[in-house]
Amino acid sequence: MFFRTADHVLVEKKRQLEKTGRSLATAAKVSGISSEAVLRKLIEMNVQLDVLATLSIIPLIEVAWADGKVDERERDAVLKGAESFGLFKDQIGFSLLEQWLGHRPPVGLLESWIYYIRGLCPLLSGAEREMLKADLTQRARAVAEATGGLIGKGSKISLREHDVLAKLESAFEG
Repeated sequence: MFFRTADHVLVEKKRQLEKTGRSLATAAKVSGISSEAVLRKLIEMNVQLDVLATLSIIPLIEVAWADGKVDERERDAVLKGAESFGLFKDQIGFSLLEQWLGHRPPVGLLESWIYYIRGLCPLLSGAEREMLKADLTQRARAVAEATGGLIGKGSKISLREHDVLAKLESAFEG
């Protein structure tokens, strides 16, 4: 009886580990977050995959729209950024991404994202917070650098894009 109970406990632990492994892989793919520690924390907090996908898309979209329009190079950079974390046409969040590339997202989206991040950060360790910040802002910066600059001179990031990037980064400090 003892061994049967012990075997049952071990089998259940193995199932749970496999489930967590699958969840981590899926969460990483959908969110683009590469830090396993951050992903584990988000899974522990039962953050849904569609929320993770949107969490990753919003910085890209906000930077793309910073100058009032999304040009072709910015669009390509946003799609490349989304693909880099596994967001393809058949996945959660892609139709929302396409919609936001074609039409400016609702007013207050950035503020809602900042509010969410500020609520999430106290639940993360300092290192986890920095990894999440780096993962999300790196892709947003790539979108900002997709256009701008004159004949290879000067900053590729406009003042408006710089302001959006600063807001994104400040969300992790407040």
